[in-house]
Amino acid sequence: MKAAAELNRAFGIEGELGFTEMDGEPVAWVRNGACAASIAVRGAQVVSWYPSGHAEVLWISDIRPKSPDQPVRGGVPICWPWFGPHPEDPAKPNHGFVRNRLWTVAGSASNTQATELTLETGTTPADRALWPHRAEVSLRVIAGATLRLELTTRNPGTDGFGLTQALHSYFHVADITDVEVEGFDGLDYLDKVEAYALKRQSGTITIGGEVDRIFLGHTGPAVIRDAALGRAIIITKSGSTSSVVWNPWDARAAQLADMGPDGYRRMLCVETANAGDDIVRLEPGGVHTLTAEFQVASG
Repeated sequence: MKAAAELNRAFGIEGELGFTEMDGEPVAWVRNGACAASIAVRGAQVVSWYPSGHAEVLWISDIRPKSPDQPVRGGVPICWPWFGPHPEDPAKPNHGFVRNRLWTVAGSASNTQATELTLETGTTPADRALWPHRAEVSLRVIAGATLRLELTTRNPGTDGFGLTQALHSYFHVADITDVEVEGFDGLDYLDKVEAYALKRQSGTITIGGEVDRIFLGHTGPAVIRDAALGRAIIITKSGSTSSVVWNPWDARAAQLADMGPDGYRRMLCVETANAGDDIVRLEPGGVHTLTAEFQVASG
């Protein structure tokens, strides 16, 4: 693991991008004229972003992980190469295996509009017991007045494979009961709370209990309207035809040791995904990029 000082020498941009440590591991910070952001090298997980003049956009738990190889709950964890439980073996890690590992910082850049950071990882021989394929993965973070995340998978191997994945974004809200989500009216979804029952969304989504839905045929955009904060979070995407909307509510949240007693009231996940039957198939030499972009507006 490269220390923060070494990463600063190799990739730091004076006054704009640097590295510090959180829980003994490197975290990148961004401060430019358009925003502030933080990205953990563990899991390539964006843990904070807010454009100038706005409150924090991402939710993150106050409860710290019990071990350094566990990610903090919140921000934007990366689910790869499967989303949710493994489809054939529930004993395998939930949401895949890259969100728990240290990635490699591969590059940084600055322009007048935003600051960029690129992180990389890839499958290892030890991963073959979990997923018998070769792949290279990168995350390009472009932090400015919007936050753009580009998750790219490359297949350098000799066999094709399928994968599901998600940018599992947790958004901060003032009060979950006073939030509406637009962009899903008329779409079918799989209701995970009711054993994946197929249902159809009518109107905006409001939260008054546990919600865990995989929306099918969704190419975006989605909008989270937060009346108490007087803002709208707009989520656009590409490389995806499914999205997930999730809030655990009180009973499920109580089962999550890192959620906190009222954390569920302050967060909502609207996730850019390839989930369910939205499977990415990559032949040898193939490349796929899953992109999400977040913007804050009034109203």
